[in-house]
Amino acid sequence: MSYNKVSGEDLAALEKLVDKERFFSGKGIGEDYAHDELGGVENMPEVLIKVKSTEEVSHIMKYAYDHTIPVVVRGSGTGLVGGAVALCGGIMIETTLMNQILELDEDNLTVTLQPGYLLMDLAEYVQKQGFLYPPDPGEKSATIGGNVSTNAGGMRAVKYGVTRDYVRGMTVVLPDGTVMKLGGKVVKNSSGYSLKDLMIGSEGTLGIITELIMKLVPLPACSISLLVPFRTMEEAIAVVPKIIRSPVTPTAVEYMTRDTILYSEEYLGKKFPDTKNNAYILLTFDGMSRQHVEDEYKQVAEDCLSNGALDVYLVDTDERKDSVWKSRGAFLEAIKASCKEMDECDVVVPRNRVDDFINYTHEAAKKYGMRIPSFGHAGDGNLHIYLCRDEDSHEEWLKKTKDIFEDLYGKAKEMGGLVSGEHGIGYAKKEYLHEMYGDAEIELMKRIKEAFDPKMILNPGKICC
Repeated sequence: MSYNKVSGEDLAALEKLVDKERFFSGKGIGEDYAHDELGGVENMPEVLIKVKSTEEVSHIMKYAYDHTIPVVVRGSGTGLVGGAVALCGGIMIETTLMNQILELDEDNLTVTLQPGYLLMDLAEYVQKQGFLYPPDPGEKSATIGGNVSTNAGGMRAVKYGVTRDYVRGMTVVLPDGTVMKLGGKVVKNSSGYSLKDLMIGSEGTLGIITELIMKLVPLPACSISLLVPFRTMEEAIAVVPKIIRSPVTPTAVEYMTRDTILYSEEYLGKKFPDTKNNAYILLTFDGMSRQHVEDEYKQVAEDCLSNGALDVYLVDTDERKDSVWKSRGAFLEAIKASCKEMDECDVVVPRNRVDDFINYTHEAAKKYGMRIPSFGHAGDGNLHIYLCRDEDSHEEWLKKTKDIFEDLYGKAKEMGGLVSGEHGIGYAKKEYLHEMYGDAEIELMKRIKEAFDPKMILNPGKICC
């Protein structure tokens, strides 16, 4: 697709659409806007506009559409696959100033807010009102709009589901500037195609979300975690299907290795409750009474101990919760800090194949002579595998990384898995998505993209196009 560069005339016209202090161009744009959190995909936009309203986004998109200028939307820039990188230059729209709660509807259990509101702020706000917003991705400084655009999952997905399950309605600006309201506060909807659900996980390629109506649930009265050590990762993962099959439904089932915990300890400068064992399962239970939660975790604790667990540590005090969950939340940054460069495989496999896939990563580490730590959501089969550059040159590491990705995604496909569980495709994983799916699926995705965006100006070069 051929796009127009931003001319002096375009700059003058676009600058009139927002306050001057929210408009940037050329060298006035900070280098951070060239990449996302990992930084493996880089390119600078020609224009950066920090928007505050649906109307501003609509006017910008109408101008861009009429003049065939590419546009990419960005939140906090915490993505890991280059999804918010301006590959073709053009205009970058940043939504972080659209950060207001518009309504809390206690009767309908919904909160209406703008897309730039941060996940951690949303969690705190609704908790103070006696509610829970269940999706709990590891990156708490992400915007809620970014979470919806990638269908983020997180640690509570075992019990509560992922972001898609909590989007009731949204306001969207289409590539030509048209404003649409999709869904609403209704609980059920069988009224035609679900355009709302097409937007969720589309990574800003179909439209720009400017307002969201999100579902809430009553805040559980009690939440308790168990830290369960095992001799080996094989023993730890083997117990997960038994937990999932039990009558009890944990809120979270996470796995972690001793090495990853030690990286986090060093990074945070805080001690973890136990680091003498090779593998751990971290479980959380919540409910409306402590007795109910205790009954559930005691049953699972007994199952773990009868299936190889060395002990069961109760994480029920504020001090222990702080130590364990802050450590878990810092795993990504801790691994990143332990190496010169890093890339990630956000693969998802059937839950009963998690152990097999982790073992395969160990084989890959030996085969290629690369450190490949991992952690993830054992309860839903979503694994985070990290390819670390230590002694290799950048060029050697890039070659190994490409080969390892081919192996890992090939193995995931063989196991009935998929290329991404929650981080999206963006640009970095586009090649592997095409290998994972057949021609028919990719062609259908392209046709959906063309239906929404016939000029292909919105976040070009991402996912399938």
